[in-house]
Amino acid sequence: METFLIRALQLILSLSVLVVVHEAGHFLFARIFKVRVEKFYLFFDPWFALFRYKSKSGETEYGIGWLPLGGYCKISGMIDESMDREQLAQPPQPWEFRSRPAGKRLLIMVGGVLFNFLLALFIYSMVLFAWGDRYLPLENMKMGMDYSDTFHEAGFEDGDILLSAGGVKLERFGADALRAVAGAASVTVLRNGTETVIPIPGDMMQRVLRDKQGFASIRFPMIIDRLAGNEVPAALAGLQPKDSIVSVDSKPAPTFYDVSALLSEKKNREVTIGFYRDGIEQTAQVRLDSLGKLGVYTLSPDQIYAAVTTSYGFLASFPAGILLGVNTLKGYVGDMKYVFTKEGASSLGGFGAIGSLFPPLWDWRSFWITTAFLSIILAFMNILPIPALDGGHVMFLFYEVITRRKPSDKFLEYAQITGMLLLFGLLIYANGNDLFRFIFK
Repeated sequence: METFLIRALQLILSLSVLVVVHEAGHFLFARIFKVRVEKFYLFFDPWFALFRYKSKSGETEYGIGWLPLGGYCKISGMIDESMDREQLAQPPQPWEFRSRPAGKRLLIMVGGVLFNFLLALFIYSMVLFAWGDRYLPLENMKMGMDYSDTFHEAGFEDGDILLSAGGVKLERFGADALRAVAGAASVTVLRNGTETVIPIPGDMMQRVLRDKQGFASIRFPMIIDRLAGNEVPAALAGLQPKDSIVSVDSKPAPTFYDVSALLSEKKNREVTIGFYRDGIEQTAQVRLDSLGKLGVYTLSPDQIYAAVTTSYGFLASFPAGILLGVNTLKGYVGDMKYVFTKEGASSLGGFGAIGSLFPPLWDWRSFWITTAFLSIILAFMNILPIPALDGGHVMFLFYEVITRRKPSDKFLEYAQITGMLLLFGLLIYANGNDLFRFIFK
């Protein structure tokens, strides 16, 4: 429950930042072109709002709604989700959106997408400035990886160390490595000290999406960092920091996950723990708790292996952050082709899937990295030429510029309704996938 609440709080905070910045983009360009903004809201406010404020001299009402599914900026004279037919039935007014030339209306519409993308670049830059670029090189992962069944079927073996994909050296573990491996004709790994070439099926990414088992996890030993207290099972048994656990009841357990799996089978039981201390193998009798835990904190992979950190000064962080943001966008756009496959559609997720992107423990670096990624997703999704999204409005504006003929308000109204129905259907489908995965996981 605690993990759920931490992730939920991060999700709400992140989406709040993204929504406010997105709507601020529309708001700023509207005010630059002297278009009236009637309402600026975080979250939606059907029937009532949690907070609202409007100064006596101001034109805009600011508020916070109770339905946390986004937010909106109600611009006078624009056909949007408010579906204000009464206003649109009146003759156009000088302060309205529809009274501005197509070029200015276009800038107002792309303002939100532009601000989201610029926000992502800024966040990436500040993350690099504050924490640097820290990663664990694949070649330093001396125990290799544990691969999913999908990759086992393709010829990978647990312990393989990734070297290159399609002849290109692989530097770090992550989404880019998965794309490179799944998209290559062959991958070279180091297996038991020997380089081995593994042919990759042409539909590897579709298999990954179909099986929903992921790619791989880093293999690393369970080394005690510190004890959780003086009365925990490990402390009572005499285990100490730096002890490296290698077996449970004489069963070899070379990795953290091996140890965890064996311990989970021995809840409330006494077990024999084999471990190394100062290079000497020893054993200890441990009475596990009700969860099958030792009561220890362990070293993470980047504490065990040699991680690499590149630091950036304030000015140097901006070109590095821009490059990171652009590459992230390219990777995401490239992945979109899989959405239109059967396997990709079944992998779509809603708020549950988005929330799972955040770490189970609060970590500001991870929070901001995830927020930047979501900002890029929001920018890209909003510019798609779908009615009810910013991209739909842009599409009709381009039509107007090219044909010199503006679509009728009635047509735009029907297009808006169609787009909203499509988006609501997609929202229900994506969150339905989350619910299905939760029930049958």
